[in-house]
Amino acid sequence: MTRIDFYVLSSDQPHQGDVFACRLAEKAFRAGMRVLLAVDDRTRAGQLDELLWTFREDSFLPHAPQAGEQHAAVEINCGEDPGLHHGLLINLCTEIPAWFSRFERLAEIVVQQPESLARSRSRFSHFRDRGYPLQSHRIGSN
Repeated sequence: MTRIDFYVLSSDQPHQGDVFACRLAEKAFRAGMRVLLAVDDRTRAGQLDELLWTFREDSFLPHAPQAGEQHAAVEINCGEDPGLHHGLLINLCTEIPAWFSRFERLAEIVVQQPESLARSRSRFSHFRDRGYPLQSHRIGSN
């Protein structure tokens, strides 16, 4: 069963959620996991692609947009079937991807904005009511 982690950031800036997603992807990659970052559309995918190159000066995180035969350890997904991925899904979508349960772990990132907080409360209840193992982590500012 998919383990679900909610990372509750102290920041109210959506960009900080994306930066945290990059840090989390890097940590999982270094631990040997395959990572899929799910976003709503290609514009957001492009922004995240750029951020994965620049979020830290001293870091290189090999990644690719999900496309056919590529099998990068870190991929960005815009709603396509996740293919062979089953490690960590970092959900940056407004909805829960229908295929989330294929993954060992699901990460939900929460920023201190009304929409994000309401969405995370709803998702937490949804997952809890279905018996998924849940953990919540409070993440302070850097």
